[in-house]
Amino acid sequence: MPTPHLDAAEEPAIRRGPPKPAMLSLEQAKAMDVATMADLFKEHINPGQFHFMKLLGFHKVKVERAEGMYYIDQNGRRILDFFGGFGSLAFGHNHPRILAARQTFQDEKRHEIAIAFLSQYAAALAKNVAACSPGDLDMVFLGSSGSEAMEAAIKVAERASGRTNCKIVYAENSFHGKTKGVLSLTDSPLYRGDFKLVENTYRVPFGDLKALTAVVRSDPDVGVVVLETVQGGGGIIEAPTEYWQGVRALCDQHKVIWVADEVQCGYGRTGRFYAFEHHGVIPDVTALAKSFGGGKAAMAAMVARRDVYMKAYGTPKTAMIHAHATFGGIGEGCATSIEALNTLYDEDLIGNAAAVGTYLKDRLTALRAKYPSIIKDVRGRGLMVGLEFHDFSQTLPFALRPMVALLDDKLKGSLSGFVGALLLKDYDCLVAFTEYNRNVIRLEPPLICTHENVDQFCDALDGLLGRGIVSIVKDFVKTQIG
Repeated sequence: MPTPHLDAAEEPAIRRGPPKPAMLSLEQAKAMDVATMADLFKEHINPGQFHFMKLLGFHKVKVERAEGMYYIDQNGRRILDFFGGFGSLAFGHNHPRILAARQTFQDEKRHEIAIAFLSQYAAALAKNVAACSPGDLDMVFLGSSGSEAMEAAIKVAERASGRTNCKIVYAENSFHGKTKGVLSLTDSPLYRGDFKLVENTYRVPFGDLKALTAVVRSDPDVGVVVLETVQGGGGIIEAPTEYWQGVRALCDQHKVIWVADEVQCGYGRTGRFYAFEHHGVIPDVTALAKSFGGGKAAMAAMVARRDVYMKAYGTPKTAMIHAHATFGGIGEGCATSIEALNTLYDEDLIGNAAAVGTYLKDRLTALRAKYPSIIKDVRGRGLMVGLEFHDFSQTLPFALRPMVALLDDKLKGSLSGFVGALLLKDYDCLVAFTEYNRNVIRLEPPLICTHENVDQFCDALDGLLGRGIVSIVKDFVKTQIG
């Protein structure tokens, strides 16, 4: 690949350090064309990932700006965002209140790093998170990612469990992060790779109270149960209220700490601040991330009951075992999250998620009835919805099904990929996919989504599916040849 042209920087009169390397300026980065972006991504970031981006046609898009529900690309095309950064964009792109709060923080030259001192922003944010959390979930650890928040959650729970040889139970098809600790609780052979993981774990089916009960009762060393309230990577999978009430009772009976992973399903996405609130239960520890930073900052939080936190870190001797990292509670990030939480309630975005989410499910359910040989299921709650397609063979004419069925496992995910690629190319709509059930398209639009946005998306999906499977496959193949 040819090296991009770099303007030579002026040398200072007396240089005391090494010469400046050939680097791109901010203006050069902003002006970069799509071809150069692709070359640099393949050369310096992830060539394997680029392969999949190219299959979907995502590699042709250069986002010039983003506002509300839309990306705007290099050609001025407005792309409706029903991906939402896996739930990271509750407020849409560049919400004006959040931008204004960040600008004020910068204009006033407020502090970012306050490791040696108390931070008014971290203290206020922790107070606000506690106010939004039910029961006695009121001790807050601030971090930068969902993985970091879940690492903190697992550590506080393990210490508070009182077990010397603490065992942790997690669910099939779970996703809790890719850092080494929570990777041990993420049920993915792909992500686990050949890494050496912690071995003090049990794996049980999600939503199966009998299986969970059997494990907890069989081993007194079980001290922690870790569950996503809604499995995002698993394909938007929920468990019934009876299950969650059983989990709470089981953990209380055996003095086991229950950790609810709300990194993706929390923060109002399902129509309540926490998804577990739908079931009338409260965990011992939970975690937030994704939209917690208002779509402008990398922010996350672990939230624990006071008694759990104090058992783990409640003395001067133990207080620093898992204290905030360097960027935990960073100033502008906390200011952003403070404004975001206030905006969430001031604009009734949780209520909007519930109302518009119901409308989205109703429209998708109607499409399922219209295309029963293509759409297998519509599920979810609020603006966290899964659209599952049948295995590829089941979408074809009856005579072709037996032969193609032999390839269903290899073809799993192909139809969702075709649909996702063509929704972007022909209808300017962006969707996401899931890690485990590749036949599922994941819809997590911003919580500012309107009925009109839902109509735009569902009309596009209707138009695409109306072509029929044979035409969809042919049209996708054309995109690859072109």
